[in-house]
Amino acid sequence: MNTINNTDFNFPGQKEVYKGKVREVYNINDEYLVMVASDRLSAFDVIMPRQIPYKGQILNQIAESMLNATKDIVPNWLLACPDPNVAVGHLAKPFKVEMVIRGYLSGHAWREYRDGKRIICGVAMPDGMKENDKFPEPIITPSTKADDGLHDEDISREDIIAQQIVSEADYLVLEDYTRKLFQRGTELAAQRDLILVDTKYEFGKSNSGEIILIDEIHTPDSSRYFYAEGYQERQDNGEMQKQLSKEFVRQWLISNGFQGLEGQQIPEMSDEKILEISDRYIELFENITGRSFEKGDTSNLLERIGKNVNSYLTKLA
Repeated sequence: MNTINNTDFNFPGQKEVYKGKVREVYNINDEYLVMVASDRLSAFDVIMPRQIPYKGQILNQIAESMLNATKDIVPNWLLACPDPNVAVGHLAKPFKVEMVIRGYLSGHAWREYRDGKRIICGVAMPDGMKENDKFPEPIITPSTKADDGLHDEDISREDIIAQQIVSEADYLVLEDYTRKLFQRGTELAAQRDLILVDTKYEFGKSNSGEIILIDEIHTPDSSRYFYAEGYQERQDNGEMQKQLSKEFVRQWLISNGFQGLEGQQIPEMSDEKILEISDRYIELFENITGRSFEKGDTSNLLERIGKNVNSYLTKLA
């Protein structure tokens, strides 16, 4: 199947291109951004050598749905999605932190906890918890956003402010928005019989100076979901939770000796494994949105994207 690995467009008014782990972002006249969701797969901040069919479309369309479902509580960057893999919106200057919020002891937080740590990003975690237990209250555990887009590190609220990465006044707004978004995301997930376990949000300042939500939200790349049905029974029995997230990829990599550490080799992904991952992403889309996934035409992906984006930018001009 055709997939998107890299793009090399030249849109009208294009000034520069930023290539992230899974998205490529085109600056249009320092006013708009064209964000192309590739089919690249990233885990442990490492880009895997093979792409996942329809992954970019899935992420883009979940993000579109979730941005529209939260714009009444937090302003966001999105204007339109003129192509299944593309979002177009307002340019903003990103804050160099990711606002990670966790309702449950899972993933990275659990791995730190398991190794004996009881403080993460300056936030205390209660003793006596098991993997995937619910925190008494959601905790915010920010990470830095490095310029190369590849190396994120835990950081405390106090260090963010002390190092002037974000002003105290702006950081308080980011925290408030993060909690409100997580509450809305939790409610939306519950409607689909899912639990929003943890997620991350990114924010920026628009040209007018307004703090807005940017990038994707509540997608399998930025969030972890459990099935609500049977959650407590699985916890009581010490069983692994049934997940809808990218964690299944991370666990497969770990079981095959890869955690992104120096000297480790990325295990080979067979065609069967690639299709399995694609199917899991489609399952997540349908569970989160409640809609059947309609596969886009992949016969000539880049030509399709170029045509759709150019048409939209012409109308926007």
